[in-house]
Amino acid sequence: MPAIYKAVGILLAAGESSRMGSPKPLLPWRGTTMVEYQMNSLLQGGCDQVVVVTGKYDAEMAPLLKDRSGIIRAYNPKFAEGKATSVQAGVWEVPDGVHSIVLLAVDQPRPAWVIERVLKVHTNFGAKITSPGYDGHGGHPLVFDSSLRAQLAAVTEEGQGVRAIFKGADLNHHRVEFESPVVRLDINTPEAYEKALANYAGLARPGG
Repeated sequence: MPAIYKAVGILLAAGESSRMGSPKPLLPWRGTTMVEYQMNSLLQGGCDQVVVVTGKYDAEMAPLLKDRSGIIRAYNPKFAEGKATSVQAGVWEVPDGVHSIVLLAVDQPRPAWVIERVLKVHTNFGAKITSPGYDGHGGHPLVFDSSLRAQLAAVTEEGQGVRAIFKGADLNHHRVEFESPVVRLDINTPEAYEKALANYAGLARPGG
């Protein structure tokens, strides 16, 4: 019988990091690299496995993903066509028997407790999609019920990517409010990276 997974993470790390000027997955972060920090957070936050979608920097990232327990490496040859192609590539590698799919980008560093809280609420509440929020705005990670797997596999850049799923009629979307803006942190530029390095310890403190 195939293994039964309650939750699997998809970590999007295939981009070109053009605004950053260097590979975001390989940036130093909290004593490791950004991609390893995110992998660890997803595993510690309740994911049984994590699919890491690589692209532009696949060769550089490969040694960090090799022989890692719970990690599946998924190369996206269409990475230059947009994030939707990476979502597709990740969903194709999600094992059967999954209850929940946790979607997160590598440039959105999240402490494990944030992922754990969103995933726990998703499981208990029974919504189709669960996401964190702060000060009236949505954040990440996004947690999808496995019944939406086919829709995730069909997202396109032209169709607004994952956002299109949220527009489905009668879709049960539950937002978990946080007191910390860490759920909205998104690092795209060297300036944003330096600011995040300086502020992250406070932002990531449990309790929000």
